Amino acid sequence: MSDNRQSLSDLAAALGQQRAAAETSSDAQAEAYMAGQIDAPVQTAPLRAQELDKFGRAYATGRRKDAVARVWLKPGSGKITINGRDQEVYFARPTLRLVINQVFGITEREGQYDVICTVKGGGLSGQAGAVKHGISQAITKYEPALRAPVKAAGFLTRDSRTVERKKYGRAKARRSFQFSKR
Repeated sequence: MSDNRQSLSDLAAALGQQRAAAETSSDAQAEAYMAGQIDAPVQTAPLRAQELDKFGRAYATGRRKDAVARVWLKPGSGKITINGRDQEVYFARPTLRLVINQVFGITEREGQYDVICTVKGGGLSGQAGAVKHGISQAITKYEPALRAPVKAAGFLTRDSRTVERKKYGRAKARRSFQFSKR
């Protein structure tokens, strides 16, 4: 029993020495900062680990309205393939292509990654939003340092707005049938 008490007191003493050393080192850093010898200490969140599959690609799933996009991202020339077709063919409207490429503009990575994507469900606008969400998730898995600017732009958040269901006794979700006085 006395051995346990002694070992506990030894541990407590060692812990006290470690705390004292940590306080003196932080005090020394604070004094050096105040004197202008070093830059301000930067508090950064720990980076997440890079998540790649066996082919060196980052995978992510993007969702918007009723559309679901499965996205694979790998270094390349900037080619974006959706359901086996080029993005200009699949998304003919320039605004939809602009939505997809917003992520690369924010992260300043235009033309550096190839994207292979399969998307189903919903309409073209929802599918473009799903692809954008998937690319955002995948790029943060490939380069965890880019998570901050992508998150600040709001691209990692899934847009949860969907079509409201139709109710009985109504023409649509909220619209009433036409009123007839007679």
